Amino acid sequence: MDWGTELWDQFEVLERHTQWGLDLLDRYVKFVKERTEVEQAYAKQLRSLVKKYLPKRPAKDDPESKFSQQQSFVQILQEVNDFAGQRELVAENLSVRVCLELTKYSQEMKQERKMHFQEGRRAQQQLENGFKQLENSKRKFERDCREAEKAAQNAERLDQDINATKADVEKAKQQAHLRSHMAEESKNEYAAQLQRFNRDQAHFYFSQMPQIFDKLQDMDERRAIHLGAGYGLLSEAELEVVPIIAKCLEGMKVAAHAVDPKNDSQVLIELHKSGFARPGDVEFEDFSQPMNRAPSDSSLGTPSEGRPELRGPGRSRAKRWPFGKKNKTVVTEDFSHLPPEQQRKRLQQQLEERSRELQKEVDQREALKKMKDVYEKTPQMGDPASLEPQITETLGNIERLKLEVQKYEAWLAEAESRVLSNRGDSLSRHARPPDPPTSTPPDNSSSNSGSQDAKESSEEPPSEESQDTPIYTEFDEDFEEEATSPIGHCVAIYHFEGEDGQSGLGPVKAPSPWLRVKTSVLWKKTKGMAGPGSDGKREARDLCTLFLTPWLRLKPV
Repeated sequence: MDWGTELWDQFEVLERHTQWGLDLLDRYVKFVKERTEVEQAYAKQLRSLVKKYLPKRPAKDDPESKFSQQQSFVQILQEVNDFAGQRELVAENLSVRVCLELTKYSQEMKQERKMHFQEGRRAQQQLENGFKQLENSKRKFERDCREAEKAAQNAERLDQDINATKADVEKAKQQAHLRSHMAEESKNEYAAQLQRFNRDQAHFYFSQMPQIFDKLQDMDERRAIHLGAGYGLLSEAELEVVPIIAKCLEGMKVAAHAVDPKNDSQVLIELHKSGFARPGDVEFEDFSQPMNRAPSDSSLGTPSEGRPELRGPGRSRAKRWPFGKKNKTVVTEDFSHLPPEQQRKRLQQQLEERSRELQKEVDQREALKKMKDVYEKTPQMGDPASLEPQITETLGNIERLKLEVQKYEAWLAEAESRVLSNRGDSLSRHARPPDPPTSTPPDNSSSNSGSQDAKESSEEPPSEESQDTPIYTEFDEDFEEEATSPIGHCVAIYHFEGEDGQSGLGPVKAPSPWLRVKTSVLWKKTKGMAGPGSDGKREARDLCTLFLTPWLRLKPV
C-alpha cells in the first residue's frame, strides 16, 4: 500500500505528517545534544571530585601512600576517573554519531520535502489553470450559442415582416449565419479544451501526484529509518563502554579486597618505629629519714646544708613520657634529628640511591671507554678527543659518589650500632625485675633504724627520677639545650679516691638519656656521710652525668 493510491486526495495531511516527522527528528537531536551536555557535566564533576580527593603530594613523599587503605582509596579514585573518561566517550560518540549526522540528514530531508511539495503545487496549479481555461471556453461557447440563437430569431422575424426591406432581411440572415459560425467555433474550442483538461486531470490524479506522494512516502520512511538508527546509537554508545565500566567496577572491587589491616599495622611500625629504649624503672626514694639521707642521692638540684634542694615552680623535671608535643628540629644531612630506627632507614635509602647512581656512572664510563676505543680504531666514526670531557665528568661523578657512599656507610654503621645498643639495653632492662622498696616506716626514736635507712639510701644507685632532673644551675649557661630525643643509656666505669685514702665504689650507672651539648664529658661527684657501722670510714658515691656528642659511641654493658 502506498500513499499515491490510498491517499491521493490527502495532500494537506501528507504535508502535516512529513513536517511532524522532521520536527520529531529535530526534537530527538536536541534531546541527544542536551544528554551529551549532561554526560559532559557529569564527567567534569567526577574528575573535579577525583582531583579534590587525590593526594596532593607525590607517593614517594607521602608516608600515607604506603598503607593499603590509602592505596585502595587512590585506586578507587583512579577507577572513578576512568569511569568519567568513559562518560566523556559516550558524550563524544553521541555528539558525533547522532547529533551531527542526524542534523545533517534533517537538513537534507527538509530540502527534499520542500522540492516534492513544490512539484506537487506546480502540478496542482497547472491543473487549476487548465480548469480555468476550460471554464472560459465553456462560457464563450455558451455566450456564442445564445447570440447565434438570438441572431437566427431576429432574421426569421424580419423575414416574416412585410414592412422590412429586402436589404434588412439579407443583413439579418448574414448576421445569423455569422453568429452560428462563431458558436460552432466556440463549440469546437470548448470540446478541445475539455479533452485537454480531462487528459491533464487524469495525468494529475493517476500519475503525477501519486508519484510525488510515493516520493514523499519514501522520504518519510527513510527519515524514520535514520531516526530509528539514531535511537539505536543511543544504546550502542552505552554498550560500547560497558566492558570498560565493568573493568572499572571490578577494579574498585579488587581495591576493596586489597585492604590489609595486618600489613598496614606493620607499615605503621616500619614508618614510625623510633628505636629508642623504653624508660627505666623509677627507683624508690626513701624520705622517711631525711637527716640521714645522703644529699643529692635522688635529686640533681643544688645541695645546701645536707638537705635536698626543693624544686621550684620554674624548674620542672625533664619529661619521661614520650607522647608529648615535639619541638621543631633542624634537619641534618646524617638524619640525626630522626629517631635511631628512622635514621637507619633513611640512611639505608640514601645509601641505596647513591649506590645505584654510582653503578650508573660506572656503566657510563665503561661505555664511553668502549666508544673511545672504537673511535681510535676507526677515526672516520668520530673524534676520540671529543669524549674526553664526558669521561672526565663521569670520573668526577664517580669519585664524588664513592665519597658519599663511604660517608653514608659510616653513618649507617653508627646508626645500626645505636639501634642495637638501644635494643639490647631495652631487652636487658625488661628482663631485670625491679627491686621492691625495702624501707621501713619512719621511727624517730630509733637511731639504729635511722642509721640503717641512711646506709641503705646511700648505697642505692641513682634513681631514674634523678636522671630526669636538671643539673646544677651554674652549668645552665655553659651548655646548649636541644630538643632531641634520648639516644640511649650507658654505664660509666671509674674509681674515685675518697677522703682519708679510701677507694671509690667502682661502677656507677649514669643518668639517662645522653644529651648533646658543647662540652664533651662532665663529672659530678657527691660524697656520702659515714653512718654507724661503717668503722669510721667515709663512703663515697659517684654520680656521673654524661653529655656526649652524637658521634661519640659507648659500648653498652
